[in-house]
Amino acid sequence: MTGQSAGGRPAGAQSAVPQPVAGLPAAPYPAAPAPVASAPAAAVRQHKIRRTRLGGVWTGLALAAVVLIFLLVFILENGKQVSISYFGAHGHLPLGVALLFAAVAGALLVMIPGTGRILQLRRTARRHRKLDAARQAPAQEVPPVPPKGDPNGR
Repeated sequence: MTGQSAGGRPAGAQSAVPQPVAGLPAAPYPAAPAPVASAPAAAVRQHKIRRTRLGGVWTGLALAAVVLIFLLVFILENGKQVSISYFGAHGHLPLGVALLFAAVAGALLVMIPGTGRILQLRRTARRHRKLDAARQAPAQEVPPVPPKGDPNGR
């Protein structure tokens, strides 16, 4: 066995796996680095996080706070007193407050017919659900099948 190492390989040939040195404890060797950009790695599947109601509430409150800050700045910058007359009532208000009241009144005027339409659609949907349930109820009830032949088994 001349010219061969202890592993059965020719002398001078290097092993792909490093061999432990005699007299030292066997320690795990670090893994070899991955090949560089040879092939695209399989995409790791990410968990999809769904939106929650609480997250929607938080977003809505954050947006409402920003809008309120803008409204406050608007009211403070438009502090000039203006004369207001409405159906015989007269008064003096800061311009920003008067415009804010006008915007709120306009929003309420839009909400009144919108609320009526929503109630109308809900009533129609409820009526359709009742009709659909009435149509499906008889179809689900299966009448008993009479026995064939003589009932006494003759």
